Amino acid sequence: MIGKKNIVFGFLYLVLTASLGPIMILQYYPDVQAADQLKQKNVGALQEVVNDGFEQDLDPMSPEQIAKTNSRAILSLSARLNAQLPIDSIKGGPHAHGNLEALLNIVVGFLLCFLAIHPMFKQTISWIFITGTVFHSGLLYVVVFLEQEWAAALLAGPVGYIGPILILAGLALAGIAALLGFRGTIEPDY
Repeated sequence: MIGKKNIVFGFLYLVLTASLGPIMILQYYPDVQAADQLKQKNVGALQEVVNDGFEQDLDPMSPEQIAKTNSRAILSLSARLNAQLPIDSIKGGPHAHGNLEALLNIVVGFLLCFLAIHPMFKQTISWIFITGTVFHSGLLYVVVFLEQEWAAALLAGPVGYIGPILILAGLALAGIAALLGFRGTIEPDY
C-alpha cells in the first residue's frame, strides 16, 4: 500500500510537532512571566496614581512624575508584548503548520489506498506530500527550535517556496487522482 508511508509518517510527525510545540513555548515562559510581573507592578502603580487623583502622599504629582509613571507602564506593556512574540510565532508558524501537514499526510495516505490509478501517480503524490512537509514545516522547526541560520537562509531564498508549492501541488494532484480513480474500496497497487 503506497499510502502507508504517508500514514506512518503523518502520525509520527504529528507526535513530533505536537510535543515540540509546548517544549518550544516553555523555553520562553520565564521571560513572559518576568515581563508579566513587571507589567503588573508598573501598570498597578499607574492605576494607583490615577485612583489617587494624581497625588502621591497627599501631594500633587508634578507633570514629570506623572510622565515617568506613565512611561514605565507603557514600556512594561511593550516588554510584555515583545516577550510574547516568540510564543505567538511558534504557535502560528511551525507548530500549526506541522500539525496540519501531518494530518494532511494521514488523510492523503488513506486516500491513496482507495484510488485505482497508476502506482507511479500514487507514488508521486505520496512523495510530494512528504517532501513538501519536510521542506515547509520541517525547516520552520529547524529555524525556530534549533535556531539554525542555514535553515533560515534556505527559507528566505527560493528554496523557502518549495515546501508550500509541493503541498499545494500535492493537493491538486490528489484531487485529480480522486476524480479519476476513487472507488470507495481499498484498491491494490497493481
